[in-house]
Amino acid sequence: MKARIPGAPDRGNMMKKVQEMQENMQRVQEEVENTEFSASSGGGAVEITVNGKNEILSVKISPDVVDPEDTEMLEDLILASANEALRKASETMEREMGKVTGGMPSIPGMPNLF
Repeated sequence: MKARIPGAPDRGNMMKKVQEMQENMQRVQEEVENTEFSASSGGGAVEITVNGKNEILSVKISPDVVDPEDTEMLEDLILASANEALRKASETMEREMGKVTGGMPSIPGMPNLF
């Protein structure tokens, strides 16, 4: 049995805390990945829903904005909605992971989960 040096970190306790943090990070990542994020543009004319894995789940387009003479406007509305929904998902993942890690930077050699 090794004598513990006063003031030295307890390696067993430290490893347990690292393991708990990894488990919490995995849980948070799964929760965010399964969350849906929506954004709309054009006063609700186009609405896009994505998940935390940055997959587009649905696109809703109001018939009022479908103008065969102006497809460029519809394309712009779709892009704006998609980018905003993806931004929300990404910001939520970063914020929730930050809560678990306490803002710690990623550790070299460990997978970056966000």
